[in-house]
This record gives sequence, C-alpha cells and structure tokens, in this order.
Amino acid sequence: MKTIIFLLLAAVSGFTFAQEDKGVTITITIPNLRSNEGNVGVSLYNEATFMKATPLQNKSATPENKSVTVTFENVQPGAYGIITLHDLNNNDQMDFHPNGMPKEDYGISGTGAGFGPPTWEDAKITIGDKDVNLEIRM
Repeated sequence: MKTIIFLLLAAVSGFTFAQEDKGVTITITIPNLRSNEGNVGVSLYNEATFMKATPLQNKSATPENKSVTVTFENVQPGAYGIITLHDLNNNDQMDFHPNGMPKEDYGISGTGAGFGPPTWEDAKITIGDKDVNLEIRM
C-alpha cells in the first residue's frame, strides 16, 4: 500500500514539475516587408549564442501581405535577443553589396540596431513569466 501511495505522489509531483518547466510563448510580427518574395527567418538567441552560434530556436515563414508572424514556444524566463532576416532569394544567408552593406532587410529585438552589426545590448529583451507579443520592424 505504501508503494502505491508513493507512486501516486511521484506521478502527481512529476506532473507539477512538468508544468513548471513549460515556458512562455513569444509571438513576433514583422509588418513592414518590402515584398512577398522569399521567406523571413527569425532566430532566438541568448547572450552566449548571439551572433556566435546556432540559435536556441529558429523559425521561418513565407510573407503574405508583406507581413509574417512566427511563434517561439516554451521559452524560459531570461534575457534573449531576436534577429530577423528577409531572405529575398531563399539562399538561407544574408547577401551583401560589394561595399559590405546588406542587400536584404533585417531587424532585431530590443532597442534596435545602430550602425554596423547588431550587438547583444541592442537586441536584448527580458522575458518574464507571461506570454509576449513583439513587433520587429525591418
């Protein structure tokens, strides 16, 4: 009997912990695309991976009405940065002019990019325990 009660308690506490591990949802809308060509990639980073490594999550969407919306799920509270790229020619990379300026539009979360590549401080946003809706303009 003690074994059955122990197993029931373990199962219930397992469900409780599973619910606590569930993070929040971040919904990103990009409303101002130049065209419906190509696709839009949206990548979620933490400070350790920002502009250095594979994103924590990566999504892409095909534009409709010069806009896209993507959702990242189960994001734990903390500091994150989001980078977006309108990949007009579907080659999965940012294309540049000979002078080094980007040919394709990009955007970041946070305060936005200054001149040059985005920095962690420009992109950083803090995610708490509530779902988040962001609009990132390119």
